[in-house]
Amino acid sequence: MMEKLRHYARLVRLDRPIGIYLLLWPTLWALWIAAQGVPDFTILFVFVVGVVLMRSAGCAINDYADRDFDPHVARTKTRPLVTGDISPKEALGVFAVLGLGAFLLEWQLNGLTIALSVVAVLLAATYPFMKRLHHLPQVHLGAAFSWAIPMAFTAVTGVMPPLSAWLLFVAALLWTTAYDTMYAMCDRDDDLKIGVKSTAILFGQHDRLIIGVLQALTLLLLAIVGLLNGLGGWYWLGLLLAAGFSVYQQWLIRHREPTPSLRAFLNNHWLGMAVFAGLALDYAL
Repeated sequence: MMEKLRHYARLVRLDRPIGIYLLLWPTLWALWIAAQGVPDFTILFVFVVGVVLMRSAGCAINDYADRDFDPHVARTKTRPLVTGDISPKEALGVFAVLGLGAFLLEWQLNGLTIALSVVAVLLAATYPFMKRLHHLPQVHLGAAFSWAIPMAFTAVTGVMPPLSAWLLFVAALLWTTAYDTMYAMCDRDDDLKIGVKSTAILFGQHDRLIIGVLQALTLLLLAIVGLLNGLGGWYWLGLLLAAGFSVYQQWLIRHREPTPSLRAFLNNHWLGMAVFAGLALDYAL
């Protein structure tokens, strides 16, 4: 039993929490801006636990969708569905249980937020299959990872999100597209062989330039959100740190090598944290 639980933990990447962090930071940005400071504890609890559940569910459905591709990719050939430690039906069951758990958790919130949560589940369930259809699965992931932003605003305010919420949504979507392209650069050679599509393949030799443009647009939109919400010096310091991390990531991917590209992807945890730290300090002080 314990051995099976360990396989389930690997399936949902509990040993690799980077996805939780990258989903959590934009969610916290939105909650703090919507509440103009620390949000209600119940709302905060629902969203933090919901982030963990939905990211875990996304990993389960991703591995189910990629079970025929993963054996041919160096980075993924030891996943539990590939090794036979978990069956495809079990992976689907894990996705269903975690997704249902997250959906039931949302019932502590208002009706508008519950309605928006349906979109979140659909985005998470369909993302893994997009790499078969088009070269922009990273944009689809961006929408899935950013959808918590309008949900956070409706949970706090009870009304449809304002303009600044949608600007924050677009900023998070562009940021996700940028860092997931860095991640896709790690697998580009294997993906080309097996026919998987990605922005890393689509952008080709212009990948670093386009990632840079996406990073710049992310920071610009975050700056506009700051102006619209009257945020002050601590927030701008957080954005300055985020800009520094963006430059560092560009340096890491300069030779397009898999290991430094993975490090650049992982570094986005600190970028998201810097923005939140500046935001939280600005409201607190």
